[in-house]
Amino acid sequence: MNEVNQIIGSIKKGQIKPIYFLMGDEAYFIDQISNYIEKNVLSEEEKGFNQMTLYGRDTNIEEIVSHSRRYPMMAERQVIIIKEAQDLSRTINAAEPDKGKSTLLEYVENPQPTTLLVFCYKYKSLDKRKKITKVIQKSGVLFESKKLYEDKIPKWIESFLKDEGFGISPKAAEMLVEFLGNDLGKITNELEKLQLICPKGTQITPEIIEENIGISKDFNNFELRKAIGEKNVVKAHRIVNYFAQNPKENPVVVTMALLFGLFTQLLQYHSLNDKSRDNIVRALKINAYFANDYVTAARNYPMKKVSQVIGLIREADLKSKGVGGNISQGDLLKELLVKIMT
Repeated sequence: MNEVNQIIGSIKKGQIKPIYFLMGDEAYFIDQISNYIEKNVLSEEEKGFNQMTLYGRDTNIEEIVSHSRRYPMMAERQVIIIKEAQDLSRTINAAEPDKGKSTLLEYVENPQPTTLLVFCYKYKSLDKRKKITKVIQKSGVLFESKKLYEDKIPKWIESFLKDEGFGISPKAAEMLVEFLGNDLGKITNELEKLQLICPKGTQITPEIIEENIGISKDFNNFELRKAIGEKNVVKAHRIVNYFAQNPKENPVVVTMALLFGLFTQLLQYHSLNDKSRDNIVRALKINAYFANDYVTAARNYPMKKVSQVIGLIREADLKSKGVGGNISQGDLLKELLVKIMT
């Protein structure tokens, strides 16, 4: 993420601000910045007296401000990191002191230049209209960490591994996203495991993922989508039968969502005037590697059939939630598959 790299790059150059307020829904990027500060701003000798980690549930603004106003001992600066700062949310926006207590607004208006104060404010964001937000932007760094959309994550995985000296095939990256969703923390944990197992320069393949992470390279939603697109009835039924035997590892709600996404994209494909490869990739927001899969699927499912299938998936989704009677996940998928492919 460019903004993360810019913030860390500025710190590396010694361009350090007195306040870093890291907020938002994607905890991974917040941890990336705070961990870098925690490990690199002070030397090991300086950390003993000048680096402190507090937790939002165990502290308060008055205590944080008090620590922040101190001078460092035998060092250029001190570092104070507030983890789980979202637990301070009731007082963090306070504009007026409570019975003489200091407020964060008072501090950020006149921060101690020899203190580096970091707030890890996860899963929430400050109101950008508030005065405190504007003051933090002026005197420090206000970073909002946003969740990546799932269609952006394969590229992120590729970039992450490239920086570490590894490669990954498009199919392997898609398998990780399908299995782990858009949780970058979980994805990073799995990628780090692979880096320990595989030598530098390895191209991560579906086979490596299956062997070391436990995601089947043949029986997964990615392969089901491909089989349905190709109208490969035998393969599609094999995968659905596998899902029926392993419902906990293959929840029907995920399969429904991915199938709905496929046919929604096919509907979009049919509406394109320009069906060149580059325009398909751009319009459908897919990896170029998979463009031909959509061309094949669109040939097998004309627009009228695509519209019908979207209706069938919606109907099956309601049934999966108990509307209109109880039916097992396996039977529901088998029934849906027959309707889609006939």
